[in-house]
Amino acid sequence: MASLLTKLRALFDRPPDPVALAEAERLRAVYRERCGHFRHLLSANKTALEVMADMEETLRGGRPFGLHYVRGASTRVTASVFQMVRALNSLTEDRYRDLYASFDAVRTAIEACLGSRHRSERGPLVLPIADISLDMADETGGKMANLGEIRRRLGISVPDGFVVTASGFQYFMAANGLQEEIDRRIQAANAGRLDEVFALSSSIQSLILRAPVPDDLAAAITAEVERLAASHAGPLRLAVRSSAVGEDALGASFAGQYRSELNVTPEDVLDTWREVVASKYGVTAMTYRHNRGIPDEDVAMCVGGLVMVDALAGGVAYSRNPLDLRDNTVVINAVAGLPKAVVDGSWTPDVFVVSRDVPPRLVRREIASKPGRFVCDPVEGVRLVELPEAERTLPSIDDALAVEIASLAAGFEVYYGEPQDIEWALAPDGQLVILQSRPLKEAVHEAPLDIAAAAGPDVPGGGGSAYPVLLAGGAAASPGTGAGDVYVVRRDADLLGFPDGAVLVVERSLPRWAPLLGRAAAVVAEAGGTAGHLASVAREYGVPALFGIEGCVAALEGAGTVTVDADNRRVHPGRIEALLERTPPRNLMQGSPVFETLQQVARLVVPLNLLDPESPSFAPGNCRTLHDITRFCHEKSVDALFGAHEGSPAEALAGKQLRAGVKLQYWVIDIDDGFIDPVPGKVVDIANIRSLPMLYLWDGMVAVPWAGPPTLDAQGFFSVVFESTANPDLEATAASPLANKNFLMVSADFCNLQARFGYHFCTVEAQAGHDAHGNYVSFHFKGGAASPDRRVSRALLVAEVLEEQGFRVDVKEDALFASCEGQPREETLALTRLLGYLIIHTRQVDMIMHNATARAALHQRLRDEMLAVRQRPAVVVPYVQPHR
Repeated sequence: MASLLTKLRALFDRPPDPVALAEAERLRAVYRERCGHFRHLLSANKTALEVMADMEETLRGGRPFGLHYVRGASTRVTASVFQMVRALNSLTEDRYRDLYASFDAVRTAIEACLGSRHRSERGPLVLPIADISLDMADETGGKMANLGEIRRRLGISVPDGFVVTASGFQYFMAANGLQEEIDRRIQAANAGRLDEVFALSSSIQSLILRAPVPDDLAAAITAEVERLAASHAGPLRLAVRSSAVGEDALGASFAGQYRSELNVTPEDVLDTWREVVASKYGVTAMTYRHNRGIPDEDVAMCVGGLVMVDALAGGVAYSRNPLDLRDNTVVINAVAGLPKAVVDGSWTPDVFVVSRDVPPRLVRREIASKPGRFVCDPVEGVRLVELPEAERTLPSIDDALAVEIASLAAGFEVYYGEPQDIEWALAPDGQLVILQSRPLKEAVHEAPLDIAAAAGPDVPGGGGSAYPVLLAGGAAASPGTGAGDVYVVRRDADLLGFPDGAVLVVERSLPRWAPLLGRAAAVVAEAGGTAGHLASVAREYGVPALFGIEGCVAALEGAGTVTVDADNRRVHPGRIEALLERTPPRNLMQGSPVFETLQQVARLVVPLNLLDPESPSFAPGNCRTLHDITRFCHEKSVDALFGAHEGSPAEALAGKQLRAGVKLQYWVIDIDDGFIDPVPGKVVDIANIRSLPMLYLWDGMVAVPWAGPPTLDAQGFFSVVFESTANPDLEATAASPLANKNFLMVSADFCNLQARFGYHFCTVEAQAGHDAHGNYVSFHFKGGAASPDRRVSRALLVAEVLEEQGFRVDVKEDALFASCEGQPREETLALTRLLGYLIIHTRQVDMIMHNATARAALHQRLRDEMLAVRQRPAVVVPYVQPHR
């Protein structure tokens, strides 16, 4: 920093006068300020790149996320890029003010993607079923809209009733100021932690249940109830059912996620309506929306009030086999009494399989043992009546009714143009009544494998399988194969301890266990069938499920790791990789509203279009994404700080080319006492560096001579060639005069390295003072010339060796972020030296990452050499009074 003073002495050959000293100090102050702006720019750049990498990983990965993540990531990256624009203009005296306009254009486009979806127009608060059709689903919810359509267009019997509309729901929420408070609570909670979701659910539901129903809304609901009572013979009872906007239409069934109350008296309808509204924030519903990428604000809770059907029998009919839509049959699940036992998985139902021939015919029936039936009760609402032993295995419906139901289901499929999932009931007068119809979602899976035929002879005791069998039988409620440790769940408290990747084992396949499906490898239940809500959600999630295996809880508890093969209805001990290879991974978020919003935002954030700093198109007006703006800011800030023109006042304070025997492509800028002696020329010798973090970093870089690029196999070579020619976003070292330079900013206790090696770049920053609380070392590494999977593999390898050294590491695609804070000076310097070693010896190794042997050998070599680097003697800098 004192080099300007030396130059002035040489020019005037006499002690500088006060004016010259003041000017020199002014220049130092200006330059320190510019270095400060540059450091702020680099810090903001690091944050922006971290958010971009996280966005890319989130889009490619399978982890669930909510709209608050998209908004939060957008805010962080936008704020960071704005800081870069401001720092660049501060650094260059507003030379790039046009960049603000480009930034504002991108920011405005991002805000448009995140625009509110709240409805602006208010419709009727309540509508009778007779006035509803399918095109009113945005106001009535899909469930009630379909019932209105069936009644009006098809003339098929459905219960009379009404729906409290989306407008009615939003009016209630607005009248009590609920939505703003709910949004605040949701944003403050961690949706990935079940304990927080339980607490959040309880607090929000209490909030709703305490809120009064506005008088005009209450009057509208009461009027509809009175209308039904006047037209109904005998005491009126209602089924109060959810019909949330977006059910089925968003590609998600929401099966069993909301509350339904049966046999409700007229005087209890208002309170029950509020309970169903509150169920929007039940644990199952909130977890489901989070896992499926559905924003809370997209789901208005419409509620239907339907005249109760005191069913003799009921159940669910699939117009196609839900496990394979190519199967030309209708599958019917049925129980005696109310269909509640079928949909909530209380016990295993009867199954009737009917061909779609003309005329249809019964192909198969499987009559289960049913312990009882649910019936309407004037006091309890719904009551379970136990069946005598002799009646438990009687068919719940006769074959003729099964064929009638199948014909109706096939007709619904023709009308709607896609397979249907239909809930039905047999009324006391013998009439078939439709309670619900929605699109049937097929499970995503490969064709089942015949294990016995494909794997060779039987194993003794294997039950016909090539592998030992713990359990066999039941029904494949969701296809595929999964493996993990057995975890038995009996009550809600057990949900909190469920580990990721475990096999969920339960007595009954209740909808309340659905929050675990996003983390479960498979599900096994003693009771339940393919038509239950838990089975539907398991198929959506792609989680293998095997239901109806009596005694499975006792048999599997404590069994350790098992493999559940739902396709062949077996549970095997241990983990059988040959079976697991058949189940493809599934991204639940794909195609969801939240996922699509993130995709739209990412298109405005992540792509890099400005590649060549020497091109005339490298200008503020051509920045179309936030990544473009960061690239422009970084390039121009480096030019401003390190590219001082010869003879300019700033030349004496500009970056110095590093010499370590010979001149190197490293430029060093002294922020504050980073040099031992003043440097009058353009070159600084390594022996003149005072900065200990830089010296330790450099010592690590030269500790072990680099042997050059690894020997490529043909696959690795062609990976590099293909990626270099096919990927327009792959940024090699550009043609800029500054492109081949690596830059170091140093002070006595600080170092920041910005280095680019061919197709990848890295940043190392270290603060190593005497106060351990302020010490840190961080590392950012990204890029490469090989295929993306090889680059990711290299990042994971580097992460492994850094974690072994005590770093906290985060890998997002091929980007690695590592840091360690609060260590004593000696340990911080030792870690900095290790990073110096790594940035040299991990160059170009991405090209061999598909070779398992070469990767393992490299991992061991890195470990061994890093141990030797750690043992190198301390770097000693002779004490010299700092220049001021």
